[in-house]
Amino acid sequence: MTWGNLLQPDLILGDSVTGLKPEILEQNRLRGLLLDVDETLLPITRSQVSEELHQWIETIRPLVSVWLVSNNISQPRISAIANALNLPYISGAGKPSRRKVRRAVDAMNLPISQIGMVGDRLFTDVLVGNRLGMFTILVEPMLDSTPGSTLYSMRSLEVWLSNILGASLKLD
Repeated sequence: MTWGNLLQPDLILGDSVTGLKPEILEQNRLRGLLLDVDETLLPITRSQVSEELHQWIETIRPLVSVWLVSNNISQPRISAIANALNLPYISGAGKPSRRKVRRAVDAMNLPISQIGMVGDRLFTDVLVGNRLGMFTILVEPMLDSTPGSTLYSMRSLEVWLSNILGASLKLD
């Protein structure tokens, strides 16, 4: 598999995670979701879960099994977010390493092809999902409106490099 293939999401949402509607989950036969946390569910500078995110989780919960899988090593931060959403989680996942992510996949007891990896980063979220054979979904990052965000700059660099490596990151 080429780098371009490994960095190519199956779906580029073009919206934040809350734009991932039940119809999209059903169309793609997804029964499980692994969700990145920082910049996917909420800005890294915030720890309070929004009402919109709560409502979205409650909308998809009857349809899919959901786990939070974060590279953030702050167990108190990730556990507080997971507890607020009443979801199981893994912190310090080390994505794109597959080792810890597999624990969440195994706990779901679903075929890997029916699990979606959802995140805002190509070189962590999309890469680990593709390495495991999951359906990968790239969402727009949830950022603070602070100008010059370094994570946004990192996302721009990832998109640029992924295009050079052969991934096609245009909205369909």
